[in-house]
Amino acid sequence: MKRAKEVVPRFVVCIHNAEYPASLELYKIYRALPDEDAAREGDVRVVDESGEDYLYPAEWFVPIELPREVERSLLKTA
Repeated sequence: MKRAKEVVPRFVVCIHNAEYPASLELYKIYRALPDEDAAREGDVRVVDESGEDYLYPAEWFVPIELPREVERSLLKTA
């Protein structure tokens, strides 16, 4: 029996929001969801201010690593 792939939470910081200022806050940490198709197209799937996940250009974000405690805290609020 195959084991399910463990999904590692990934977080990004928004560095550009001119086109969507109501959906993205500059310098805020967002959860990025795995999406291989989006990545191939140069996009990233982000849970934005609406609480839903949408595709945005990957260049608008910088991937970051967070301490485990911070990750857990952010995932609880999601």
